Amino acid sequence: MAYGPYREGMRSAIHALKYDKLHPIARELGRRLALVIAGFASDAPSEMLVIPVPLDRAKYRERGFNQAHALAARAVESLRKTHPQWRLTLSSGVLVRQRPTKSQAGLTTRQRRLNLRGAFAVPNPDAVNQQHILLIDDIFTTGATVRAASQALRRAGAASVWVATLARANRIAPHPTGSRILFEDVDENPNRGDDAPLPNPASLAESTSGRTSYRGTIPSSHDQPSF
Repeated sequence: MAYGPYREGMRSAIHALKYDKLHPIARELGRRLALVIAGFASDAPSEMLVIPVPLDRAKYRERGFNQAHALAARAVESLRKTHPQWRLTLSSGVLVRQRPTKSQAGLTTRQRRLNLRGAFAVPNPDAVNQQHILLIDDIFTTGATVRAASQALRRAGAASVWVATLARANRIAPHPTGSRILFEDVDENPNRGDDAPLPNPASLAESTSGRTSYRGTIPSSHDQPSF
């Protein structure tokens, strides 16, 4: 499931977090991601490991943080208040990106899958064996990233892998017969009871440390990688 389309305010907000490092916006984005995850509540297992899609070491050093982890942490924080009976455990380091990959931008679906082949690994399979996993990422484009990550988790013995993302790009490739894919855009559901607009990144110019981190530059999505 995805909160909504990757466009307009959502795209600007994700870029503000991801590239301008406007960390305060992660709280609101994480709250909206929590709405997506809450949609699983009636069907999902009562205990789940919440695993953000990891960055490779070089990308992490360059960026200084993993946006998927920031979103997952905020979402779990919100869900502990709204769904206290649901045991969601944020688990970092369980899934690793064991090699760098090229930017996915501009690649075909097949190229994206080849680019990510063998990119993910579970160093300690016991950590996920027979566990139900909730995999978190910021953007779903063709599904190549979450597919590769899910395959690594299942090979390590995970009982199931559920996927929630903040945004869904329009470019969704068909999946092989037998795979189960459900995408519900929560912000297009008139009954969700939350139509507040996303905060303007410029209004969050002051970070929690008091330093100005927003510079008013939102890169074009065509020039940036989608992980």
